[in-house]
Amino acid sequence: MRGLHYPFENTPIPGEWQPVAEGIYWLRMSLPMALDHINLYVLEDDEGWWIIDTGMGLDSTQKAWNTLFDGPMKGKPVVGVIVTHMHPDHVGQAGWLCEKWRAPLYMSFGEYYNARTFSTMPFDKVPWTTREYFIGAGVEQDYMDKMRAKMRGFGSIIEPMPLAYHRLCEGDVLSIGGRDWRVMIGSGHSPEHVCLFNERDQLLFSGDQIIPRITSNISVMPSEPRDNPLRRWMASLDRFQKDLPAETLVFPAHNTPFTGVHKRLSYLREHHEDHLQAVEEACLTPQTAVQLLPVLFSRELELTQMNLALGEAIAHINYLVEAGRLSCQTDEKGVHWYKTVSAEVATRAGRDHHKDPAPLEV
Repeated sequence: MRGLHYPFENTPIPGEWQPVAEGIYWLRMSLPMALDHINLYVLEDDEGWWIIDTGMGLDSTQKAWNTLFDGPMKGKPVVGVIVTHMHPDHVGQAGWLCEKWRAPLYMSFGEYYNARTFSTMPFDKVPWTTREYFIGAGVEQDYMDKMRAKMRGFGSIIEPMPLAYHRLCEGDVLSIGGRDWRVMIGSGHSPEHVCLFNERDQLLFSGDQIIPRITSNISVMPSEPRDNPLRRWMASLDRFQKDLPAETLVFPAHNTPFTGVHKRLSYLREHHEDHLQAVEEACLTPQTAVQLLPVLFSRELELTQMNLALGEAIAHINYLVEAGRLSCQTDEKGVHWYKTVSAEVATRAGRDHHKDPAPLEV
């Protein structure tokens, strides 16, 4: 998008890194999905290395880490592992890294315990609460059967989580490599997403809270079907817009480091406001969550993307229901039908700008 600047022309390959500021190194690990990479970062301190996010729990990820440990990281231990949030591409190797180096894990309370819970949940059957969630969304039985056949669960791509951690809270400060990093907690994409901001040099590790070229998935999960993550997401965008300097250099978990954070935050808010209005307009005629997917996503969705897309559709629905802009009626089969409350909602013809590619996260 216009207004963003990308100061680094090249991207590191797995097993190598690239310096992006004094004592800060950017590296990449591969992901087995459409979004084929995650950015990780290493900070140098006198006592050793600090790792920010860990990669997915795959053999190839461990191999890439070992290449770094035997190469540019050789001679110093890992002394701390910071994980921004619970998703497998971020927390997947935390257990292995912490065990290998006997290093403490740093996470927020909500992220640590969600990661512990999801990584140990059995996935050999679909619980009745999950069935109820999908039935309410208008999903057919054959889709649930296909989903169960493909379901592996978080535990299959996460190394066993450490049984102890150091809690990170809003406003905490970590002193690493001569810089003070203030903890900023966002929400919406995950429960208590950790970002780290250095005010002196205007540097931000944003994880998935702020990404330059793709929008973070904001989903309602079957475990919390009435949640309103989009309300928390919008509030987080507003707070980050207020608290971050315009020239902050952002180190995101995907795409490449960039400046122009205020423009990006404004775009993300407008993006979701457009989606909300599009849903509201579509619901002038009663709709199910499944029927609203083409309103939000222009490309055909694969089975592996459907859960995230459906979760995002329900996030927009729950936001509008809580705001009193949609009503909900449940039929005799348990399917929820949503209708616009105000008949004065104006339909804007030829609207295409609200449609985005399929969501990004696992």
